[in-house]
Amino acid sequence: MGPHPAVAAIRLAVRRVLHDVLTEHHTIRTTDTTDGKATHPARDDERTHPLVLVACSGGADSMALASALAFEARKLAVRAGGVTVDHGLQDGSDQRATEVAGRMAALGLDPVEAVAVTVGREGGPEAAARDARYAALDAAAERHGAAAVLLGHTRDDQAETVLLGLARGSGIRSLSGMAAVSGASGRYRRPFLELDRQTVRKACVAQELAVWDDPHNADPAYTRSRLRHEGLPALEKALGKGVVEALARTAQLSRDDADALDSWAADVEALVRDEAGRLECAKLFGLPPAVRRRVLRRAVIAEGAPAGSLFARHIEEVDRLITGWRGQGAINLPGRVEARRQGGRLVIRQG
Repeated sequence: MGPHPAVAAIRLAVRRVLHDVLTEHHTIRTTDTTDGKATHPARDDERTHPLVLVACSGGADSMALASALAFEARKLAVRAGGVTVDHGLQDGSDQRATEVAGRMAALGLDPVEAVAVTVGREGGPEAAARDARYAALDAAAERHGAAAVLLGHTRDDQAETVLLGLARGSGIRSLSGMAAVSGASGRYRRPFLELDRQTVRKACVAQELAVWDDPHNADPAYTRSRLRHEGLPALEKALGKGVVEALARTAQLSRDDADALDSWAADVEALVRDEAGRLECAKLFGLPPAVRRRVLRRAVIAEGAPAGSLFARHIEEVDRLITGWRGQGAINLPGRVEARRQGGRLVIRQG
């Protein structure tokens, strides 16, 4: 008899991602990127197998992911390890991180480590914790030479992310949610984006995996927690079942549209600059608004504005220098960047 359907589902999702990682790893190893000529592959032993890490908090989603990675890696030419991040936000968090690391090691993952971080305050508690966590995961991936880091975000997480983006009113890119592949060189992979949270939890029960339910996930002080326990259930009550699936589908459609518009903006940017490289207001005015604002955002970031601090309202103010010019002064932007209209040109510089 085969595995429980939920277990089979999580293993299949991870297997697909590992095959992608192996394909990419093989391409890198067998292609000389300096002249495009194929070279002989190195001797195929365990040292040449790519390392894939799982980011594991000890919750149901990440424990299910860790177990699936451990199972599938044994059948493929992949080394599997794990990292758990101690945010230090709760009493006993260091002991819990040690326990989670021990559970990953018991699954057969190696290397395994628990990393303690200091969470700042910028952007609020949730954003600050996320920033600290990803910084720690990036460092761990670099330290161990990992080809990829797996994250346990599910379809339910995707739906919550879409609703949070909608509430911020920050545009189609925000509605596109989390990408299945993201980060530098595609480091982060999310195998469970097409699986619901219930399936993942069932897989843990079927395998008798010990899991830890973070009390922060039920704390109404956190926006995502309120959305998870109050907002989404209210939507499903009002609109019927299928809201989560519809929101996840919206994320994918929005991502496709946003990617196309980003590509258009990148292609057209050189065409709206003069010989000195300055943006010409008349040419910018002729672009569709969605493309023009992307060109402006790219230009502002290129001059030093932090992308994470640059919001839709900032770009709208800069856009008014093009579409609603009435002699207004310079627009101050994050990163001490300013934008002003001067002689029919848009001048963006760090002041």
